[in-house]
Amino acid sequence: MHHHQAHRLFAPDLGPAPGGGDGASLPPDALAILPVRDTVLFPGAVLPIAVGRPSSVAAVQHAMRDGQQIGVLLQRDPQSPEPGTADLYRTGTVANVLRWLTAPDGTHQLVCQGVQRFRTLDWISGRPFLAAGIVRLDEPDQRTTEIEARVMHLRGQALEALRLLPQVPEGLVNTVQTLESGAALADLVAGYMDLAAAEKQEILETLELVPRLDRVSAALAGRLEVLRLNAEIGQRTRASLDARQREMLLREQMASIQKQLGEDDGKSVELKELTEAIEKAGMPAEVEAAARKELRRLERMPEASPEHGMIRGYLDWMTDLPWRLPEERPIDIAEARRILDEDHFGLGRIKQRIVEYLAVRKLAPQGKAPILCFAGPPGVGKTSLGQSIARAMGRPFVRVSLGGVHDEAEIRGHRRTYIGALPGNILQAIRKVHARDCVMMLDEIDKMGRGIQGDPSAAMLEVLDPEQNDSFRDNYLGVPFDLSRVVFIATANMLDTIPGPLRDRMEIIELTGYTEAEKLQIARRYLVRRQREANGLQPGQLEITDDALRAIIQDYTREAGVRGLEREIGRALRHAAVRIAEGSATTVRIGAEDLGGILGPRRFESEVALRTSVPGVVTGLAWTPVGGDILFIEATRTPGGGRLILTGQLGEVMRESAQAALSLVKSRAVEFGIDPALFERSDIHIHVPAGATPKDGPSAGVAMFTALVSLLTNRTVRQDTAMTGEISLRGLVLPVGGIREKAVAAARAGLTRVLMPARNRKDYEEIPEDARNRLEFVWLERAEEAVAQALG
Repeated sequence: MHHHQAHRLFAPDLGPAPGGGDGASLPPDALAILPVRDTVLFPGAVLPIAVGRPSSVAAVQHAMRDGQQIGVLLQRDPQSPEPGTADLYRTGTVANVLRWLTAPDGTHQLVCQGVQRFRTLDWISGRPFLAAGIVRLDEPDQRTTEIEARVMHLRGQALEALRLLPQVPEGLVNTVQTLESGAALADLVAGYMDLAAAEKQEILETLELVPRLDRVSAALAGRLEVLRLNAEIGQRTRASLDARQREMLLREQMASIQKQLGEDDGKSVELKELTEAIEKAGMPAEVEAAARKELRRLERMPEASPEHGMIRGYLDWMTDLPWRLPEERPIDIAEARRILDEDHFGLGRIKQRIVEYLAVRKLAPQGKAPILCFAGPPGVGKTSLGQSIARAMGRPFVRVSLGGVHDEAEIRGHRRTYIGALPGNILQAIRKVHARDCVMMLDEIDKMGRGIQGDPSAAMLEVLDPEQNDSFRDNYLGVPFDLSRVVFIATANMLDTIPGPLRDRMEIIELTGYTEAEKLQIARRYLVRRQREANGLQPGQLEITDDALRAIIQDYTREAGVRGLEREIGRALRHAAVRIAEGSATTVRIGAEDLGGILGPRRFESEVALRTSVPGVVTGLAWTPVGGDILFIEATRTPGGGRLILTGQLGEVMRESAQAALSLVKSRAVEFGIDPALFERSDIHIHVPAGATPKDGPSAGVAMFTALVSLLTNRTVRQDTAMTGEISLRGLVLPVGGIREKAVAAARAGLTRVLMPARNRKDYEEIPEDARNRLEFVWLERAEEAVAQALG
């Protein structure tokens, strides 16, 4: 900056210098002196200096007006307000004035640049500012090896210090690297170092270069040590604030931020409750670890996040499930027997099996529970048996309906990642009764379907395997749950639709239809009472005779169970309820003769009466899912070319049975006195009435054979006789299933003789007393015997 320019810049507010001498110029080797409190200006450095004292202001203004330099000297005592000549050091720095700024509040600031060292010789008096005659101290540019080595060392130190310092001005590193002169480097480093003013003054006064370099280097070494230590401590404290403390600090900050935002409504309370619930739940170790992990995730998650609700729901499930094993309740076998007898009539074998089951549980409470499957027609009391077992064991009962379940996830649950995911039906039921040793009824296990979403019966394999179900994994929970103490009872109408592996895991107990005598007892003991209460009648208001009940059983219902019977009894009682409610009667007695007026005409007649004595008509016995039934097989012959026509919705097996029967008749034609040529000239038509009902199975072989022989020999079949059995082409009678139901059906239809395969003798024990007493059994070995016994 040109001095003239500065002179012009500041001329307006300078005015005449106060005091004597009238601002006359100083001699050429004299300088206006600016005393400073605690600043040492080194040659080459640019420094701002605050100027307050009037004498100092006058000194600067004088120098600027004359375009001269100014001398900067340090006070010995920074506290003294008006330093005299004795209070100043002798050595200082000659400086160029770069700028002079006056702030609006009247304070002045000077920016100056150090040029070279000087020493005062004598003071000039009579001026409004300090002035002195001086000698300028020149620095020759020395380059010895000694100096070079020291310069290199100092440069290295300075660069390390700059690396350790925060916020170093850009360009400074560059300057340090490029400065050649030892004197300039020493001054630069000394100026930037934070030393006391007195120390800096000493360095300023050291004129010899080698001692000056040594002095600066020693001072910098001390500073460097402090900087290194400082960096190391910072590192160490950062490391000791390890992850845990950091997490704590962050958590506290987060909590306070949430409080500030008003978002802390009860989250901590919720977490506390969940922690307590996990502790109380008594989970196995690995399950508890999984739950705690999720709890930690929940803590870190903001409530607004969609996953928050998901994890919350999961933890609710985990803490709600009964993980602990309840203590074994004592099982009282006699009491269990009493409960079973009270709830169910008949079913002797089944009750015996249940009592055995309870006895085993009593002796080996830790043992694996077998899985019972009650199979049988509707309305025979499968579900209510399950409830009785639960009552007899003193355990909670829960029913899971499997009818129509076609998605594996309904058994095994959905993965939690899906929206609206839930555990499967099994765990939902356990949570509902909150007991790990409940009696769980899997209703309609044969009605499970297969869908796109996998096969639920495959998922049931694990649930129902006593060897595996102690670690059942639900997809939703993702941890094993022990199902081994649950008493599983399955029910099914048909066993054919249950996959083999699933059937293999269950102990099948067949419940068959009831005989008429049993139905009468059930109606008397349970159904009338139940319907009377359902229809609001008092015990004394109504009487229904045994004859009436028997008539309802025989003429109005045709079923294996008792549901239809209960419905019809309900209809009869409602008829009575109307009369009592109207007030036209106080008590009502229903006898057999009243039923026509109440229930309408008889629905079923004893079908033997329907049968006319025509050759070629035979009474067969059939098994259906709802119990046994009788069916008629009719054969007739028309002129034709030897065809066999089959009608009446027959299945594949039954059609084949018919063809086998015809072949057998053809091969034995001569024995029975049938003209073999008859088969060439005629078509034979076999029909099984009730065409809307599909029929299948091999057990009508004997009946078809008998019908054909009856037709072709023109002899009628005895009216009181029915038959069942499969035939072979050798003429043997083969055993069939469903003997009990077929015998009951024959007795119910009013027949007195049944022809059965001799190889089914083993099933005789199962036939109810009632039916055995009413029927005569003929056991067949060969097909001819059937003809001899049946044709009059």
